[in-house]
Amino acid sequence: MKLELAGLWKSFGSHPVLRGANLDVGQTRTLALIGPSGGGKSTLLRLLAGLDRADAGQIVLDGQVLPRTEDELRHYRMSIGTVFQAYNLFPHLNALRNITLPLEKVHGLRPADARGTAEQILERLQLQEHRFKTPAELSGGQRQRVAIARAIAIRPRLLLFDEPTSALDPEMTAEVLEVIEELRLEGRDFILVTHQMGFARKVADQVALLSSGRIVECGPPAAVLEHPQSEPARRFLSRILKY
Repeated sequence: MKLELAGLWKSFGSHPVLRGANLDVGQTRTLALIGPSGGGKSTLLRLLAGLDRADAGQIVLDGQVLPRTEDELRHYRMSIGTVFQAYNLFPHLNALRNITLPLEKVHGLRPADARGTAEQILERLQLQEHRFKTPAELSGGQRQRVAIARAIAIRPRLLLFDEPTSALDPEMTAEVLEVIEELRLEGRDFILVTHQMGFARKVADQVALLSSGRIVECGPPAAVLEHPQSEPARRFLSRILKY
């Protein structure tokens, strides 16, 4: 994955969230986005997912500028797997159907092929015995693993994780982080928004710190987390690493 942000702006009403964000990440597998709440991390991830459009500036992924028309964005979104902090599973469908439905309706797989793909991934993520349960019948960790299964089932070029453990207790957090680490060991490209600094240090090749709508620091985890150069980065890390 190569990623470039050039003068990226995004506002909601009169409130600017991204304020000319710039970033140039060369060939890398995993990028962790960290920073204070309200700094623009989730908004940036939605732009990268093609779910929102920037007001100004551009995103270049692997040498290609992200499209802006709805038809082109629809095609682009088919190549991106996104995992949200609130799971975003269909509450009336069981785990299996949550995975097969987009494979059939969006990606055009035959029902038998979609089911075969879903069954294989559910087994791999140790969810096979829960495949006929609805989200309400699953634990938080299981729901998030189903969401991850749905994301990887489409064989995406890039995975996006938006604080996937923020709603989980410590045991469930460990459960989900283990799955993400396995994906990293497989060599998958992904961008992870997280407040888990230890995990960011462990899995990320690069860490970018987003504050007040701008990228204020980017580099290898050890450099950013241990020797931050900017005042916003030092202030944020001094608070979050204090305990």
